[in-house]
Amino acid sequence: MRLFFSKHELKLRRKRTIAAIICAVVVLGVYWILTRPQKAAPEMPTVIVEPVVKDDVEIYGEYVGRIRAQQFVEVRARVEGYLENMLFAEGTYVNKNQVLFVINQDQYRAKADKARAQLKKDEAQALKAERDLKRIRPLFEQNAASQLDLDNAEAAYESAEATVAMSEADLAQAELELGYTIVRSPLSGHISERNVDLGTLVGPGGKSLLATIVKSDTVLVDFSMTALDYLKSKERNINLGQQDSTRSWQPNITITLADNTVYPFKGYVDFAEPQVDPQTGTFSVRAEMPNPKQVLLPGQFTKVKLLLDVREGALVVPMKAVTIEKGGAYIYTMRKDNAVEKRFIELGPEVGNNVVVERGLAEGEMVVVEGFHKLTPGMKVRVSQSDAEAQDSITATKNEVVGAKENVTGMKDNAKGE
Repeated sequence: MRLFFSKHELKLRRKRTIAAIICAVVVLGVYWILTRPQKAAPEMPTVIVEPVVKDDVEIYGEYVGRIRAQQFVEVRARVEGYLENMLFAEGTYVNKNQVLFVINQDQYRAKADKARAQLKKDEAQALKAERDLKRIRPLFEQNAASQLDLDNAEAAYESAEATVAMSEADLAQAELELGYTIVRSPLSGHISERNVDLGTLVGPGGKSLLATIVKSDTVLVDFSMTALDYLKSKERNINLGQQDSTRSWQPNITITLADNTVYPFKGYVDFAEPQVDPQTGTFSVRAEMPNPKQVLLPGQFTKVKLLLDVREGALVVPMKAVTIEKGGAYIYTMRKDNAVEKRFIELGPEVGNNVVVERGLAEGEMVVVEGFHKLTPGMKVRVSQSDAEAQDSITATKNEVVGAKENVTGMKDNAKGE
């Protein structure tokens, strides 16, 4: 066995060893490259988009209003006397000219009878004076009576006629006072409780207010608007309290009751104060509201919602899609290549959960309504259906399944019939 190698053999072995090491390193490097974990490609953010739509937007103002009766009348005694009778139930509905109270009539009936008797006496005196005048005139023409006799007869007749006229007026006054002892309702409405008891002296020397009657089948709603509201209404060519046949809508109000329910009837503005109160900077507005079931009570406070304007064909987007910062309001829109664009817009009035866009968008553009907080301009996004669209899709699928079941049932019935 040879223990020593030549120089040539040593070099050859060294080269082989180096080559083996290099091959091992290459194999290990390739294996490491192939087996190392790969970084996942970044996922595109998922967003929900909705189109910009045109709609007729109703713009409202909210105010505090007070209900008052359309008519409120105090029933008073016009003659003095003791109250004898009350012919109504308190709090009920009374009709116009219905008898409510009766005041003692004895003295007024006696006064009327006296005036009637005095009238008859005066009429008799006037009739005698007329006969005397008719007798004197022929005698005067025949020079059988003097001018003084004729003048006295004419004066007596004219005085008797004047006395008759005075007696007629006295009788009319007495009968009028006698009629005032029967107190009637001046209008139809609900009557309050009585303010006096039976047997009480009422009238000019006593208590005159007997009860009050409220006509509330139609009520009035009073509220105040600011001078700024007035200027804005003028900009929209709206005259509050005046009907305008050129518009397809009129200023109307809805009210919210104390239990936060919306009253089912609408009222219409029929009056606006022509001047502004300098102390408050507001002016009074009145609306007329139907109240057939007397749900609204006079004196009640309520929330008033007034239709101020109707913006026809306005561009509307969801308010949740808008971001407001110091530089203004902006929104993310999606381009055709599924990249988003940051768009600054000019906002109009808010309407519910939506807002009117004055400038910056066009009808049909897609705006991001959810998921825009993680976006940057130019970023690619993946669009997901909105909840409403998904619900519509589910509903449509259910309808198709129900329709298919009905078709199958019909086919089975036909097969049985055959």
